[in-house]
Amino acid sequence: MLRRTWRPLAAAAAIGGPAYVYYQYRTKPETFELAVRARGADGKPEMQTRSFPLLPMKVLEARLQQNATSNTHHRPGGIVWKHTTASLASNDPLEDANANAIVTRDDADPAGPGDFLFFAVMDGHGGYETSQLLSKVLIKAVASKVFALNSTNAPASSATGWLDALKSALWLSSPKPSQATSSSPDSDPQRVSTAIVDAFTELDQEILNAPLRVLAGSVDEETRKKGVIPDLSKHPLGLKTMHPAISGSCALMAVFDTAHRNLYVAVTGDSRAVAGVWEPTDDGKGVWRVEALTEDQTGRNPSELARMQSEHPKDEENDVIRNGRVLGGLEPTRAFGDARYKWPRAIQETLNQAFFVGNGTSMRPAPSLFKTPPYVTSRPEVTHRSLPLPSEGISASQKPKYFLVMATDGLWDELSNEDVVSLVGGHLQGLKGNVPKAQLPDLVPTSTGSAGVEGKREKKANKTEGSWAFADENVSAHLIRNALGGGDEPDLRLRMSIPAPWSRRNRDDVTVTVVWWEEGGESQPQVISEQVKAKL
Repeated sequence: MLRRTWRPLAAAAAIGGPAYVYYQYRTKPETFELAVRARGADGKPEMQTRSFPLLPMKVLEARLQQNATSNTHHRPGGIVWKHTTASLASNDPLEDANANAIVTRDDADPAGPGDFLFFAVMDGHGGYETSQLLSKVLIKAVASKVFALNSTNAPASSATGWLDALKSALWLSSPKPSQATSSSPDSDPQRVSTAIVDAFTELDQEILNAPLRVLAGSVDEETRKKGVIPDLSKHPLGLKTMHPAISGSCALMAVFDTAHRNLYVAVTGDSRAVAGVWEPTDDGKGVWRVEALTEDQTGRNPSELARMQSEHPKDEENDVIRNGRVLGGLEPTRAFGDARYKWPRAIQETLNQAFFVGNGTSMRPAPSLFKTPPYVTSRPEVTHRSLPLPSEGISASQKPKYFLVMATDGLWDELSNEDVVSLVGGHLQGLKGNVPKAQLPDLVPTSTGSAGVEGKREKKANKTEGSWAFADENVSAHLIRNALGGGDEPDLRLRMSIPAPWSRRNRDDVTVTVVWWEEGGESQPQVISEQVKAKL
């Protein structure tokens, strides 16, 4: 519960000493008490009640904007692409990551003019190393695979050179699309989807194989014959390759191909993509149709449970998913890294000996139910949609008709798909101030298209009491604010004031990217970027 360490000014002034009371009001901070799990004097975990400062809104406003970015891209033909991203940490450091890239087709490309727009959010767990690595290489891996579809001399297998890339900061330039033919393979949704799947799975294999290559390259023939495991704890690439393999990350990517008017959304894990599609109505108004483009990949998703059970022996049927989690531990059923669910037990023990023991540390052992790995896959599910981009000869409308929200599960733990579409739709139509939750459906009506599959333990009930806040210019920061309290400032302050690591029991890291386009802009290409880096 909240506890104020000062008395209200008016009441205290009535009993004397107004100047003193005012001084107390201005200098003593507000605090709140929270039950936290900590180690007692005997070293054993116990619940303790601790007092924490309730941070002022000025500090929290800065945190909401700290990682907020906004970009505008004017493309030929008057299309204006806009995207915003924001993130808020619960873990310290933040385990989420994100990336984006825009690649323009060559002028000589018969499929042009057009762009490939790539957006990705990554939700790390067990550390930040996997998600941070993916933010550097995943888009480039997918782009290379997609662009190779049009190349007649494309390599038959992956040659990403993962270790070389790691040494050189992992690709310093973006790949360019190969020139398409009149019937280019990159116009075929099935072939593009397959290329995306291959890029995800091959990159994960590179991540898992990297420490094995370091080990193999450090063992000479004599050492191999003796069966001695070398001490590689000080090897310059030892922990740099081990940490991305043993931590983990979900990944969500959207690929917009404007030349062919295609959208591809690929998901590995439980991040989610939801689109808002504008539909005019007979009364001349309109509604936003809510389209879930992904399904949460957890053990509570019936299709994921069935898949997991089909991939392992019958005697593991009741163990592969325990309490909605892989072997009772990991919540997402698909992820990059997470080698303790993928490497055979003997390999885990060997690599632990080689890279960790010499540092006085160890990697977490395989789960107790571990028998027939791998239990986790990086293979994504890919959804294709046709983009309703404007055609030549059709009058342009500057009102957005389509937007895509991509977010880690920290957002979806708090807001429903309908909430998110209403909040973005209201933001785009210019709502300002606090709006009662019961009124927003009337101001921004929605309809249900594809509902998707909820893969979380509890689906939060839609609340009609309280209010939403329309206070942020950045639409991604706007969603994060409303996920944590919206117009209820006391609740927002409380939830954002809980420090790490205790905040993790109340809220997760959250990263949100919102993408949309408008019509009727300038015809000449240009890019406008805005980034807020608030220092606390």
